[in-house]
Amino acid sequence: MSSTRHVTHDGAAWLASAAAYPRSTLALWDERPDVPVVLPCGSAFDVVGVPALFGRRMLDRLWDEGPGSGPVAVHRGRMLLFAAPGTAQRLPALLEWEEWAGGRTAGIPPLLCHGTGDAVTVPAPAPSGRATAASRWLVAPDTRHPWLPGPEVVLWAAVRAARAAVRISISHPADQGANVYDVSRRR
Repeated sequence: MSSTRHVTHDGAAWLASAAAYPRSTLALWDERPDVPVVLPCGSAFDVVGVPALFGRRMLDRLWDEGPGSGPVAVHRGRMLLFAAPGTAQRLPALLEWEEWAGGRTAGIPPLLCHGTGDAVTVPAPAPSGRATAASRWLVAPDTRHPWLPGPEVVLWAAVRAARAAVRISISHPADQGANVYDVSRRR
């Protein structure tokens, strides 16, 4: 995974563009680069909040088998995947369709979709020592126009991560008498 953990000046400008007063946000970060802020979703980005462990699996799929990711942060035990505007509105319908069409969403935990009308806490551009535990960047924004995955890419990563978790759980050696079926080749 190719990533930077510090927000560049261009990345900060992109994040601040979501704020009602971008110059004020940038001025705050110039003065206090270790301060997280709350930014609205829906214009520059949407955010998909995922439990940290499952989010890590999704991120691994995005980087190992897919197109990579946009900016990714961790805040209070949840991974925040920054996504293209409109993802928060479309992703729940895609998840519902996948469940109806083939039950492929069984292992996916609840995904919290933040879009228009929502806001999220964004980690500080330059983390302080205390920021590393509660709120930090895993993949920090480094350009004014970062690539952001759309709802289809986020769905693909979630389904792949759920499949990987199932594959791991069915090969558990503790239950030797169970009937185990290899479903890894099903599509």
